[in-house]
Amino acid sequence: MTAEQKQSTIKTYQKSENDTGSSEVQIALLTQRISDLTEHLKIHKKDFHSRRGLLALSNRRRKLLEYLKRTHLEQYKNLVEQLGLRH
Repeated sequence: MTAEQKQSTIKTYQKSENDTGSSEVQIALLTQRISDLTEHLKIHKKDFHSRRGLLALSNRRRKLLEYLKRTHLEQYKNLVEQLGLRH
């Protein structure tokens, strides 16, 4: 992920102008990294070290989604719809 892609993702999902670390932004960035790593693993099927990293990223995203669902249900629903997640 390039710096420009990261900045555009942050701008899309941030709540305010200075927001770079809210749950929504973190989930969106993790989703982008997960999709990039999934594409990598389609080509390099035996790269088990990266597969372990993918599992760690998806677990972190799952925990953040559970937190968001527990605290802000409407924001959770909107984010899941925007990102196309199945939760």
